[in-house]
Amino acid sequence: MSQTNILLESGTNELEIVEFTIDELGDDGKVYSGHYGVNVAKVLEIIRMPQVTEMPEASHPCVMGAFNLRSRIIPLVDLASWLGKRTKENDAQKVIVTEFNNVINAFLVSGVNRIHRISWEQVEPPSRHLSDYTASSITGVVKFEDRIILILDMERIIADLNPNLALSLEDKVDEDDQDDREINVLIADDSTMIRRTIGRGLEKMGFVVERTTNGKEAWDRLLDIKKRAEDENRPITDLLNIIVSDIEMPVMDGHNLCKRIKDDPVLGQLPVILFSSLITDRLRHKGETVGADDQISKPDITTLARRIRSLLADKQGIEMAKGEEAAS
Repeated sequence: MSQTNILLESGTNELEIVEFTIDELGDDGKVYSGHYGVNVAKVLEIIRMPQVTEMPEASHPCVMGAFNLRSRIIPLVDLASWLGKRTKENDAQKVIVTEFNNVINAFLVSGVNRIHRISWEQVEPPSRHLSDYTASSITGVVKFEDRIILILDMERIIADLNPNLALSLEDKVDEDDQDDREINVLIADDSTMIRRTIGRGLEKMGFVVERTTNGKEAWDRLLDIKKRAEDENRPITDLLNIIVSDIEMPVMDGHNLCKRIKDDPVLGQLPVILFSSLITDRLRHKGETVGADDQISKPDITTLARRIRSLLADKQGIEMAKGEEAAS
């Protein structure tokens, strides 16, 4: 399977997932296959096991080393080892080369099955029990007649292996990053940890934050806010100033949410920032297609906060200029 092509239109609430297997060697000597998935949008290509060079003082025992792929040195992670599974080598082993958070990594898996095109509505959030059982390493579940596919939280895995790639907020907040305006932000993100981290980070910088768990919940909340504004005969910006949304979310993704917002004459007044690990040069056009006002790659929350203020200041300046033009 060579380099992947992203063929999906933006805003259709569809995704493609690569189904792969991790074979676990049981105490009885039998092999048990677990079925997992990763968003095709994160996959650069799928290759055979390369020649790997061990790295001195690797940050984690599941980091096997690094390999050279077209003049790029890429770290290789033994995914089975990170998941705590005992496996044995086989001729079907594959390496999935990924790009997200503006970083390229590779993951060794037991085998790759196929690519599925599905709707985000088919991706169920993991139950609390499943999240606890898997240490919150699963972001979604896709059910088929003969098996289930667990969608792994690749960002969490990489953040665990390299804390420098985790969500970050500068310890010292500049005075320029704070003002007296009350800025109301609606967040949509399916990760409990990320919602908490983003929310606390933005609140630390003076924002008023409301959190939702996916695009559908955010959309329903936006309709409630819109109705309240209409009932009270107030501009919607009195109640909400900006939306910050992840892209990958069960039920409704961020691209579809953004498209719905921009297609609505009232909600379309609100700026939308896509804050996602999928903001890369090759995928940025997808956010532009659905009308996103800005796109920021995780994990820098400080940059997110500054871009929120900058975007709202620009919007306020445009509105003031229009008012002055109308008055003259």
